[in-house]
Amino acid sequence: MIELTKIQTIYQSGVPAFVVLPFADFAREHPKEAAIITPKKPRIPDGDYIPHAVVGLHIKEGMTLLRAWREYLGLTQADVAEKAGITQAALSQMESGENKLRKATKAKLADALGISVDQI
Repeated sequence: MIELTKIQTIYQSGVPAFVVLPFADFAREHPKEAAIITPKKPRIPDGDYIPHAVVGLHIKEGMTLLRAWREYLGLTQADVAEKAGITQAALSQMESGENKLRKATKAKLADALGISVDQI
């Protein structure tokens, strides 16, 4: 443990019951346990496949594929818009289906999401 670590002791009936420590320290001391509880990034399949979760959002929730992918990947509109070089408002319109995606814009969005153009 690093000496400067801020450890919190929680007492119950005047007796130490729990100790809270920074996750980085926990992960260093218990890497296997930390790996189990660390959130995993959603998997982007190879090729032009679309994950079942994305299809579910598209069909069951009525989202455009663009929005379904963004939500599946846990990204905000602001994140994707910035990476794609467009405004958040423009992305919002595209996600709602108000604007048809142009080929160049579709390529920028696919790149920003880390997927192929054929997956949107």
